[in-house]
Amino acid sequence: MAYRRPVRLCCGALATGLVLAGCSAAGDGGNAKPTASKDETASSRTSSTPAPAGSSGTSPTPAPSGTGLDFHPDPGRAPKTRAEGLRLARAIAAAPVNWGPGYVKRNPYESDPGYWPVLDANCVWQREPLPSTVLASLTRYSELPAENGKGPIRLAAVVTVHRTVRDAAWEMAGTLEEALRCPDQQLRQGERITGLLSQGSAFGQLGNTSAEDTLTEGGQYYSDELGGPYYYYWVQSRMAQVTVAVVGRGAKGRSKEEVDAALQQGAGQMVSQAESELEAPQ
Repeated sequence: MAYRRPVRLCCGALATGLVLAGCSAAGDGGNAKPTASKDETASSRTSSTPAPAGSSGTSPTPAPSGTGLDFHPDPGRAPKTRAEGLRLARAIAAAPVNWGPGYVKRNPYESDPGYWPVLDANCVWQREPLPSTVLASLTRYSELPAENGKGPIRLAAVVTVHRTVRDAAWEMAGTLEEALRCPDQQLRQGERITGLLSQGSAFGQLGNTSAEDTLTEGGQYYSDELGGPYYYYWVQSRMAQVTVAVVGRGAKGRSKEEVDAALQQGAGQMVSQAESELEAPQ
């Protein structure tokens, strides 16, 4: 999978150790009716096929030893079945308490772990069964309810467990191409995001000090229910064969700093929990 289009950098809004900067692209929003939300499994988003073994295509790899990332996964703890993958996803995915005071479960609270969304040719999200390279993909939905004239802050925590590190790395690469192809995307019916800017960084680059690979994406969110445009931000990180992502959407009266604070807290806890679940005993 080679990138032939130039990347235009811009400053990112989420001031965490996971995040910095963005890139842009061209694309068309399309008019097809969606059957899935991007939030639903944001980290498992894909419009590309992993390169087969022996392919000459560019393949992202984990940070090599000596880069400074203090993470040493234990092959014996790596999930190998769908049941093991789902157990791991549920152990990692952030719950309302992980975002900060006042957050509660949304309804539905968890997605079906046997499906993930795929961005179609019209830049509309559609649900499809998990490919053979993925063991489980789970999303949990939380929100800070509307109050005192302010709208809700809605968040999603996503964990995708791949069969191999290589599969997870190719998911990260494919995700970068999506914002290049579709800077405007339709989520559920009545929801869309526009002007998406995204960036990927390996450990030690562009402020990434916490994960083997990290991606960020920002733009504007529009909703038939809530109006808009409102602040939208997404962060995805990879630890071995697992990707974790957090998605945040603002609303009337909510600042981007409020959304960022929750995303920083949730993302940090998920990366830390992934390390704890996968790392070799000291």
